[in-house]
Amino acid sequence: MDGLSTSIIGRAQDKGLLSVEAINIRDFAENKHNRVDDYTYGGGAGMLMQAGPVYGAYQSVVEKAQSKPRVIYLSPQGQTFSQSMAEEFAKEQELIFLCGHYEGIDERVLEEIVTDYVSIGDYVLTGGELPAMVMIDAISRLIPGVLHNDVSAEFESFQDNLLEYPQYTRPEEWHGKKVPEILLSGHHANVEKWRREQSIIRTAQRRPDLLEKAELSEKEKELAKKHLQNTK
Repeated sequence: MDGLSTSIIGRAQDKGLLSVEAINIRDFAENKHNRVDDYTYGGGAGMLMQAGPVYGAYQSVVEKAQSKPRVIYLSPQGQTFSQSMAEEFAKEQELIFLCGHYEGIDERVLEEIVTDYVSIGDYVLTGGELPAMVMIDAISRLIPGVLHNDVSAEFESFQDNLLEYPQYTRPEEWHGKKVPEILLSGHHANVEKWRREQSIIRTAQRRPDLLEKAELSEKEKELAKKHLQNTK
């Protein structure tokens, strides 16, 4: 996966903080033409990936693994990927991402090897490679040492189910817009209070669905409610 060999994830691999290996399921085909798909029993449109090659590819990874890894099947039928899920997966020593193609994969091998069904959204792609790359990126940046500033992996969008507060850098004024005075005050307690309030306001305006899981004080709930009403 060339997209994972550059930038932050690429450097993390060079440092030995993580490794990513792509396994070609076609290498485990059970015929001379290296076909791994066939027609579905019972009829229907499209082709289905066969159980045998998928299981062979899985076994080749398990044989080298230090322990039995979790197998994540990228499917629009799965649970929607989230930051909390990324945090959970980041604790694992090894992960297998199973990328489907065509109309999917024979149910029998899924029942035997898959531990997690995960989707990145309610839409259908041509394969699971792009969703796998999205998840690998989100998970990798939570591994200690991958980011230069590990604190930034903790305090960002979706922390405590709130979106990240707005941020600014130099110059202090650009296109007639000034950096909020509170951020220039040097008063850390007031800055943190402002950032918390801005996170709540932004979440209410852009992702109100997240507020149901956020832990808010009564005063913060009123603030969120006020900005929810302003968006209607």
